[in-house]
Amino acid sequence: MPQFNRTSMQYPADHFLNRELSLLQFQRRVLAQAADPTVPLLERLRFLCIVSSNLDEFFEIRVSGIKEQIRIGSRQSGEDGITPSDLLARVSDEVHEIISEQYELLNDDILPALENEGVVFLRRSLWTEAQRDWIEDYFVREVMPVLTPVGLDPAHPFPRVLNKSLNFAVELEGRDAFGRDSGAAIVQAPRALPRVIRLPREISTQEYTFVFLSSVLHAHVARLFAGMQVLGCYQFRVTRNSDLFVDEEEVKDLRASLKGELQQRHFGDAVRLEVADNCSDEMASFLLQHFHLTPSDLYRAPGIVNLVRLMQVPDWVERADLKYQAFVPGLPRGLDKRRQIFTAIRNGDILLHHPFQSFAPVIEMLRAAADDPQVLAIKMTVYRTGTDSVLMEHLARAAQKGKEVTVVLELMARFDEEANITLANRLEEVGAHVVYGVFGYKTHAKLLMVVRREEDGLRHYVHLGTGNYHPRTTRFYTDFGLMTCNKEIGEDVAAVFTQLTGLGRATELRHLWQAPFSLQPNVVAAIRREAEIARAGRRGRIITKMNALLEPETIEALYEASQAGVEVDLIIRGPCALRPGVPGLSENIRVRSVVGRFLEHHRIFHFHADGEDLVYLSSADWMDRNFFRRIEIAFPVLDPRLKRRVMKEGLRPYLGDNCQAWEMQPSGSYRRKHPRSVRRAAQLILLNELAASS
Repeated sequence: MPQFNRTSMQYPADHFLNRELSLLQFQRRVLAQAADPTVPLLERLRFLCIVSSNLDEFFEIRVSGIKEQIRIGSRQSGEDGITPSDLLARVSDEVHEIISEQYELLNDDILPALENEGVVFLRRSLWTEAQRDWIEDYFVREVMPVLTPVGLDPAHPFPRVLNKSLNFAVELEGRDAFGRDSGAAIVQAPRALPRVIRLPREISTQEYTFVFLSSVLHAHVARLFAGMQVLGCYQFRVTRNSDLFVDEEEVKDLRASLKGELQQRHFGDAVRLEVADNCSDEMASFLLQHFHLTPSDLYRAPGIVNLVRLMQVPDWVERADLKYQAFVPGLPRGLDKRRQIFTAIRNGDILLHHPFQSFAPVIEMLRAAADDPQVLAIKMTVYRTGTDSVLMEHLARAAQKGKEVTVVLELMARFDEEANITLANRLEEVGAHVVYGVFGYKTHAKLLMVVRREEDGLRHYVHLGTGNYHPRTTRFYTDFGLMTCNKEIGEDVAAVFTQLTGLGRATELRHLWQAPFSLQPNVVAAIRREAEIARAGRRGRIITKMNALLEPETIEALYEASQAGVEVDLIIRGPCALRPGVPGLSENIRVRSVVGRFLEHHRIFHFHADGEDLVYLSSADWMDRNFFRRIEIAFPVLDPRLKRRVMKEGLRPYLGDNCQAWEMQPSGSYRRKHPRSVRRAAQLILLNELAASS
């Protein structure tokens, strides 16, 4: 299969920062939200959990990749010049520091503050007699029947431990009924059991009193080993390589092959071992040896192992005063319940800004398309949409009504593969055409097209977005969506769908920039045009916003633009390989990251272009994978009014943010902005301006 990679070029290693280390810097910025006393208390707990969830994926994908490089003996460094073995050591040191700070924050700040507010996580030593009786009864009724302790001996080898599951290593003394004295056993906590248990109000001193499943097991583990003495019981958790591999040379049916791979995901090679801090050195060494890990792969937790299990607690605690203020998303002008959606789009392009504005118009567009007898066909790309998506129900209903429904479904959307396979089955059962894009390239573009018969012929109504068709995440992620019936854009979208579902050469598109063909060359060309303008003595200006900036040729083009005198502002949420503010290299480039209540997710590219002000929105970050190994779209905002809105809402507030913004230093570290007088928080400004009410 051809790959559309850039021409291999060697750039100086000191021009680039390491992706993994930059990603860990992002985790520090998220952790800072958990430490921020101005953030509501339960939201601080949620941010703490998000860090743990992010680190899980970091080990499952990124660290496992580094380890695989080391395993095959690779000494090849990345663009930054760091070898895999050196990188692994630096990653280990950094993560150990982050986790230490995380637990210190939890134990010394957040948990005591929650207790003061009537939200308590009880340690075993503090259980009252009534609580002990209730917990013992709970263990006997709900927990013990589903546990299967495994004593370690030649007939009972170490059980297969699922990825990220809760397990206990038990040290024993004595002989069992058969005379065995192995001295060790493993107890696995089934995933069906809740990790956090709320005690009844009548036996609680506080309104919300929780105990951990791990504490319940600790207290009663001896019941599983009658006649033997429990010397120690230690929580442990293993993180495994979760990247999926499907051999494109051998695969005949992608869905079937992927199903086979998914079954093995839980049992990939171990990459991290987490243990409770009371775990004996002997047991820790035994576990490390079993999982073929080194001491640097061991992470001791001074508290509960796996903070992700606390993620649901803020939802369970009904305390509005400890959470972000609720709000109702607004609607842009031109949209109301009285006007039919297609009529509204014909009257002018519509820009949606989530989560400040509602995702409901997109759902309404698909609902109306399913019910409208004038609609002939619906085509849609799906990357992530959730397990119970109303969008998919409308698609299924449209297919049942006899409309031509085509869904380009990305089966390889990481950690959503199983949900997408289920969705594919559901859609095919009702007569929809389901295709899996182009094998070897993830379909990440966000496209929805409705073909409608009207008096003057067939008309294409399209929605293009920067984020997924996922109603839940649209409440928490910042994204733009454009609804238009512009003829040329509609023809471009139709051409992309033809590519994805059929065969043939890529056609030249009038407005859309498409990866893996034209997106990266057009981005680089636009940057270089700004450089030419600046060299001619006129104003050169670039402002972009995205999740990540890593692709070397694009970074080098930005360096050249800076040296030509172009003023460059980059708003990069996550990893950034570019070094800003280096004299002679990038003194005209500024990089900032904004981390707040909502996950910053929209991709915006603005080029001044001698006053023309080119504004593109995109599903793609400036990364190798997005440019060359994915099908992505960047689409222009042509309406001058909407172009001004993108600048006013998507860029300027973030450049002026002095509360949740972090400025990147040439070293790759970040310095948080602090307001000197007037506080300006971009997300709060947009909530106040765009939301219907709060």
